[in-house]
Amino acid sequence: SSRTARSEEDRDTLWDAWGSWSECSRTCGGGASYSLRRCLSSKTCEGRNIRYKTCSNVDCPPEAGDFRAQQCSAHNDVKYQGQFYEWLPVSNDPDNPCSLKCQARGAALIEELAPKVLDGTRCYTESLDMCISGLCQIVGCDHQLGSDVKEDNCGVCNGDGSTCRLVRGQYKSQLSANKLDDMVVAIPYGSRQVRLVLKGPDHLYLETKTLQGVKSENSLSSTGSFLVDNSSIDFQKFPDKEILRIPGPLTADFTIKIRYAGAADSSVQFIFYQPIIHRWRETDFFPCSASCGGGYQLTSAECFDLRSNRVVADQYCHYYPENIKPKPKLQECNLDPCPASDGYKQIMPYDLYHPLPRWESTPWTACSSSCGGGIQSRSVSCVEEDIQGNISPVEEWKCMYTPKMPVVQPCNIFDCPKWLAQEWSPCTVTCGQGLRYRVVLCIDHRGMHTGGCSPKTKPHIKEECIVPTPCYKPKEKLPMEAKLPWYKQAQELEEGAVVSEEPSFIPEAWSTCSVTCGVGSQVRLVKCQVLLSFSQSVADLPIDECEGPKPVSQRACYSGPCSGEATEYTPEETELLYSSLQEFDELYDWEYKGFTECSESCGGGVQEAVVTCLNKQTREPADEMLCVTSRRPPQLLKACSLDPCPPR
Repeated sequence: SSRTARSEEDRDTLWDAWGSWSECSRTCGGGASYSLRRCLSSKTCEGRNIRYKTCSNVDCPPEAGDFRAQQCSAHNDVKYQGQFYEWLPVSNDPDNPCSLKCQARGAALIEELAPKVLDGTRCYTESLDMCISGLCQIVGCDHQLGSDVKEDNCGVCNGDGSTCRLVRGQYKSQLSANKLDDMVVAIPYGSRQVRLVLKGPDHLYLETKTLQGVKSENSLSSTGSFLVDNSSIDFQKFPDKEILRIPGPLTADFTIKIRYAGAADSSVQFIFYQPIIHRWRETDFFPCSASCGGGYQLTSAECFDLRSNRVVADQYCHYYPENIKPKPKLQECNLDPCPASDGYKQIMPYDLYHPLPRWESTPWTACSSSCGGGIQSRSVSCVEEDIQGNISPVEEWKCMYTPKMPVVQPCNIFDCPKWLAQEWSPCTVTCGQGLRYRVVLCIDHRGMHTGGCSPKTKPHIKEECIVPTPCYKPKEKLPMEAKLPWYKQAQELEEGAVVSEEPSFIPEAWSTCSVTCGVGSQVRLVKCQVLLSFSQSVADLPIDECEGPKPVSQRACYSGPCSGEATEYTPEETELLYSSLQEFDELYDWEYKGFTECSESCGGGVQEAVVTCLNKQTREPADEMLCVTSRRPPQLLKACSLDPCPPR
């Protein structure tokens, strides 16, 4: 009908001009339109008589549903083999993606209800490629047929990946009697390609918050695909692991949490692309530095929040290393001579005798936190120096030819000291109920034993344990306490010194005991150290720079009795090993337990009283080492076998 004028190229061929474009096959979601042309020759014309283009490349509303699903449901009112079915789409057919294959709900029946889908139907669910006249046509992210342009990981068509950053990490659960759940990671609005894998007995769940502040929660109780705040979620639940995938972009802020469900620890690995929501934006030129006679003017850059569409403080843009602040541009302005001058003024706003304005700053303030990340600030102002060397403040735009120094910076970003629990000791009994112990250390960010951990969050160092072997004796009323040297070690390992900004003595860890049994010695290195607050590094100082008593660098140690050797202690060893364990005096003590056999069978002999270390509560014999803090009773002897011996 309506034809456009024939182009020069068309006149040289046997084709008529292309006709107008047809109506789009879809009103949203990407459809196809075609145009026809007529061959003017009785001979065969080279080329095609039809061409296509994409159209209606706007997102459909959520309630519109899937285009392929609409075509399947159109057959619900048509009997198939004498029966009505509710048809669901079968997508991603590798052999023929442009045929209309559907599956009957609740049955294994899959049929091809049409040889080809309507033009504009996606070939595959995760692709922009579309079916046109029964054939799958390549569509780029620019929505052009035949285009191979693709989105980068940030979702930008033909982008270079500079508008987002890859975030990956791992979370390990730490069971606590006071906590039922814990946060794994916060994933902000707009993030893409989210993937989390939990291994262990615990469970994942979601908390979301929209930009309007609406909060919701999803328990992720079963395997399936579903929508959470208009974000498509794919969740798989296995006996020993869980997998969560979200293609994105997220339409809300997601917080992934873990709910404890077992005694074993769990780990979560996560990876996603986080959008850089704060970006630099170049400003217009500032006012000219002079109203006449020649001046200069500069541009600047401001940090812009893409979510709220407003300017924010520069430190938000400095947070992303990928963000490079654009350099200011400088241009001459107001070149007309001033009315009072008698000629043209050369544009030299500054020269060697009149230096450019510059930024000056005050010293940094003290850090707001000693660990875990704090903030320190300073004042930065633009100043100008005249020929006489006098410095005076001027408007900031005069210094914008160079980047403004940051006024806020993070400090002490290393982790705060935290408790680290070692492995549990063996149970103190071989049957029934006993106790087990562990060493709990306060560890700093360098892995050094230190102080500064909160006593309120300290894990317990002792707990009951049960050995499943039955006891062939009366059940113990109370769990037996640990052997003293082990308990003493657990106590002493908790002590420590932390490097501060004042010179102080810092002892290193004790060496192993010099002997494997009996009493030996341990040594350690004691340094005088100071924390350099600016670089957050530790420096060694001469010993005489530290004040106060220097911690001992040598001490005695006890490694238990040697095999076949009687356990004997000097008063000094006893005081060294057990001075802090007075509670054992109340639990263990010496008692007499009968006498030895008589030294002679007749004619007069001697019996010696047997002294035994007993647990006062269970009345069971205990290792003599547990009674060394009690005074051993005196030796008792009595006569025996007083009858005269028969004559030989």
